[in-house]
Amino acid sequence: MAPPLAWDDFRLIKAIADHRGLTSAAERLGINHSTAFRRLGQIEAALGTSLFERHRTGYAPTPAGEEMAQVAARMEDDVAAFSRKLDGQVLAVSGELRITTADSLFNELLAPILGRFCARHPEVRVDVVLSNQPLNLSKRDADVALRATDDPPDTLVGRRLATIAWALYGRAEDGAEAPLAARRWVSLAEGTGAAKVARYVAARAGPARIAVRLDTVAGLAEAVEAGIGIAPLACLTGDRRPGLMRLSAPEPDLAAGLWLLTHADLRHSARVRAFLDFAAGEIARERHLIEGREPLSAPR
Repeated sequence: MAPPLAWDDFRLIKAIADHRGLTSAAERLGINHSTAFRRLGQIEAALGTSLFERHRTGYAPTPAGEEMAQVAARMEDDVAAFSRKLDGQVLAVSGELRITTADSLFNELLAPILGRFCARHPEVRVDVVLSNQPLNLSKRDADVALRATDDPPDTLVGRRLATIAWALYGRAEDGAEAPLAARRWVSLAEGTGAAKVARYVAARAGPARIAVRLDTVAGLAEAVEAGIGIAPLACLTGDRRPGLMRLSAPEPDLAAGLWLLTHADLRHSARVRAFLDFAAGEIARERHLIEGREPLSAPR
């Protein structure tokens, strides 16, 4: 009979299976490589079976390793669900609040809102995760997400706060007279989570006139201001920069919903509820900017 296994044993096997190697798995768990190597050997010895095949390209789980990793995943889900339910019962506006959003939304919208929220609720410690790819709120990667999306996950609850308008922008000093067909463009890469922006540029510029591709929305405005080329920008970003001007009206095909989301188990948590209500009220005051209701000739 195999000896009982600890939760940390399952976590290690899952991390190795996820990362296909010891080094990344050890970093994920906050341990060193030699500790991970030693623990894996101890687990395999205790079970009397090999959990991974060692290759030059990495660690491939055996059927036993795959099954242990799947058990660990189910255990993680159960632990996360239990943690969410406990947090949902906390009545005090205090403790850690983990928020995820894209870098561009943080820079242009969320940062000042967080400043005012923290001043009002000093007992809340905010942890911000900037990611252009959505994190898994079901696994407690974050408590709250501010996302640009037209299709929020069914597992989350929240509210649509506004429609993020996008338009085409160039440098004000370059004017609007030059035909778009003669201009160079800046584009987003396809895998950034804003694929429709990349498709918009590709349809109008073609590969020959795309000077630079970026993997982050936050860098688009800087690239346009630097004179690299013209690009679609969220109006919230472009209209605030005196050195830029709109070259088009807001493009309906580029619009996206702005959602404030959390997991259903957390919506009654006092700190989550306090942030959701506060952020929604603050964002409502910025809605005219988010939705691009500035005339093309507005002074800058």
